Amino acid sequence: MLFDTHMHSKWSGDCEAEPLDMIASAREKGLPGLTFTDHLDWDFPSVPHFFDLDLEHYLPEMRQIARTQSTDSFRIRVGLELGLQTHLVEKHRALLENYDFDVVIGSIHQVDGVDPYYDSYFKGRSFHDAYLDYFETTLENLNAFTDFDTLGHIDYIARYGQRFAKMHGGTIEDGALRYTDYTEVIDAILQRLIRCDKALEVNTAPFRQQLPEPNPSRDILRRYHELGGRMITIGADAHTPQDVAIGFASLGDWLKDCGFFSYVVFDHRRPLEFFF
Repeated sequence: MLFDTHMHSKWSGDCEAEPLDMIASAREKGLPGLTFTDHLDWDFPSVPHFFDLDLEHYLPEMRQIARTQSTDSFRIRVGLELGLQTHLVEKHRALLENYDFDVVIGSIHQVDGVDPYYDSYFKGRSFHDAYLDYFETTLENLNAFTDFDTLGHIDYIARYGQRFAKMHGGTIEDGALRYTDYTEVIDAILQRLIRCDKALEVNTAPFRQQLPEPNPSRDILRRYHELGGRMITIGADAHTPQDVAIGFASLGDWLKDCGFFSYVVFDHRRPLEFFF
């Protein structure tokens, strides 16, 4: 089984799970380890302060759990999912100078102050324009800040575009995101990651919504490989114990089909390579 390196707990505003319950689920599913990456999204206009992580308590408690619950065959690490916004660059730099994490996931949850999780992001415009804005915002953030280790769920927006389409009389296919519609900006994002020696996350959360592919899609992941990208991280983005490692059982074959035979787990922000 694979390490699950994107996991939330009660420390995230959108999660109530106890860390020990997440650990128990990972052990039961035969994982060799996990990394907690609770949310820190400063200036989250959709719900102010919802993702203001209490670092002064989060880090000591989670490190204590990691020390006492890790074994020779099961390793727990403590990281962070950092919500990137260009006006927070200096604040994020100061944060990472003062706190130590095993991994920092850089994620885009805000486009012009709105999270695509909310239907309001999609109302009144085409899917194409909504998706293009998301990718252009991602690229803008990466051009401003790259002090993270892996880019989280590069096509995060597709989860909610497909949900929006289905809930408003259409089908999942109506909201599908096709790489070929955004090749220029997606390629620029992937090339930026490769030049800066950053990993790309394979995030299996879409399987919670019965979507057919993880984030990123097969076409985007294959393109990352074609451009020279070799570092990937793997995470289920679980917010409940039952979603730990969701979709992992068949993920290895899927990744091999995209050209990948290994993945990395960050430890003190250094990549360790594992093969599957």
